[in-house]
Amino acid sequence: MMDPLDAIPDGDVLAHAAAYAMRHRAGGPPAIPRGTRDELRRAFCVPMSDEGRAPCAVIDELIAAAEPGLVGNTRGNFFAWVMGGSAPTGVAADWLTSVWGQNAAIFQTAPAAAVAEEAVAAWLLDLLDLPRDSSVGFVTGATMAGFVCLAAARTEVLRRAGHDFEAEGLHGSPKIHIFLSDDAHVSNTAALRYLGFGESGIIRVPSDPQGLMQVERLGELVDLVSGPKIIISQAGHINSGGMEPFSRIAEIARAQGAWHHVDGAFGLWARALPEMRDLVHGSEAADSWSVDGHKWLQVPYDSGFAIVRDSEAHRRAMAMSAAYLNRDEGDGRNPSEFNPELSRRARGFAAWAVLRELGRSGVREMIRGHCRLAAMLAARLDRLPGVSVLNDVRLNQVAITLCDIPAEAREAATVRLSSVLNEEFGQFVRPTIWMGQPVLRLSIISPATTQSEIEDLAQAIGLALRPQETMAANSRD
Repeated sequence: MMDPLDAIPDGDVLAHAAAYAMRHRAGGPPAIPRGTRDELRRAFCVPMSDEGRAPCAVIDELIAAAEPGLVGNTRGNFFAWVMGGSAPTGVAADWLTSVWGQNAAIFQTAPAAAVAEEAVAAWLLDLLDLPRDSSVGFVTGATMAGFVCLAAARTEVLRRAGHDFEAEGLHGSPKIHIFLSDDAHVSNTAALRYLGFGESGIIRVPSDPQGLMQVERLGELVDLVSGPKIIISQAGHINSGGMEPFSRIAEIARAQGAWHHVDGAFGLWARALPEMRDLVHGSEAADSWSVDGHKWLQVPYDSGFAIVRDSEAHRRAMAMSAAYLNRDEGDGRNPSEFNPELSRRARGFAAWAVLRELGRSGVREMIRGHCRLAAMLAARLDRLPGVSVLNDVRLNQVAITLCDIPAEAREAATVRLSSVLNEEFGQFVRPTIWMGQPVLRLSIISPATTQSEIEDLAQAIGLALRPQETMAANSRD
C-alpha cells in the first residue's frame, strides 16, 4: 500500500509549511528579534488585495514577514522572561490538533479531545500530588486559570454567606475581601478586575525582601474585616522564585472560612520533585491552584490549567447549558463545564503528548536541571565585583543588581548592561524594577539551556560590566 505522504502533490501547502517548520526548529531564530516595528509593519501591513494568492506563496510571504520579529525563546541563550520553549513533541501534537480541527466544547463535538483532557487531568493531579478528585479546566495560561479559579471562589464564598450568585450576580451581595501580597503578580489583580472586584475590596499584605507575603500581617489584616474572604498566595514569585508559607496561610484560611487560591504559574511544578516538597509544603491544602503548561512543562502556547478542589463549585462557576449542547448519559466529563470557553482548540492533545514523552522522571529531571543551572549562575555572579544576587535562589530565577553604581545612576546602568548583553554578546536578558531598585532578572527555563550557555552568560556579564566598573570608579573620584 502506498504511503499517503508519498502522494503529496507539488504545491501542497501543508507539506510546504512542514518542511519550513523542520528547518526552522533545527536552526531557530536568534534569541533577540532584529526587526524593528516599522520594518514589521511594512512587511505585514500591506493593502488587502482584490485577488487571492497561491497558498504556498502566502506561506512564504508570512515567513519572510515574521522571521525578523520572532523571539527565540526556544534558544539556550534566552533568559528574558519565564517562557517555555515548546517541546518538539508538543509542537507535533499541536500540528495534529490544528489538522484535526476539533472543537473541544463538549464530549459530543470532540470525543477524543474530551478523553485526552480527562487523562491529562489525572496525570497532573498525580504528578503535582494534589487531591485526586479535583477538577481541571484547560485554559490559555495561568492568567485565565486564575480567573477560572477565582470565579469558583467568588461563587462559593458567596454561597456560604447565603447569597445566590447564579440568581442574583453581585447585585446585593456581601462584599468580598481579597488578600494577596503587595508584590503579587499583576495577573492576579487583572483576573480580579475581570470578575468585578474593585480596588476597595483588595487588601495588599506587606511583603518581605523576597516579595512574599508577611504571614503575621495577613493574620492581623484578615481580622479587621468581616464577611466572605479569598486569600491568594504565590508558588514561585516572578522575580525571586520564592514560595509563600502555605501551611500557615492555609491555617488562617480555615479559621476565617476563606477560600485559599495558589498562583503557581511556574512554581507549582516544584511539587513534582520530592526534594523540593519542603518549599511547597502546605500548598496541597488550598482550595484551588493555577499553573501554566507552556512554561516549565514546555507545551506549545497556549496552555494553562485551572485546578479546583471542589469540582461542583468549579462547575457552578463555569458550566453552560443549552438544548443544542447535546449530552448523553455516558459522555462523562464535558470540557466546557470547567472553562469559560465553548468553541476552542483541543489543548489536551499537546499536553498529553508532552507528558507521555517525558513521564514523571523526565518532568522531574527538567525542573531539577534548570534549578541546578540557576544555582550555578547565581554562584558565578555573586563572585563578580559590583554585582549582588538579591534573591534566595531555590528555583530557576536569578535577580541581580549593580551594587557599586550610585543609586541615581543605577537604572541607566542596568538598562545599558542589558543592551550590551543583547547586542554585543547575544544574550537575551531584560531589566526590570523590583523592590524599588533596577534589577536584571535571569530566567532559566528553555530546554535548550545547558551549562555551556550558563557559563557564557556569566562570562558575558563579567565582560560587559567592565565599563560600568570604570564609571563607578570615576563617580567616586
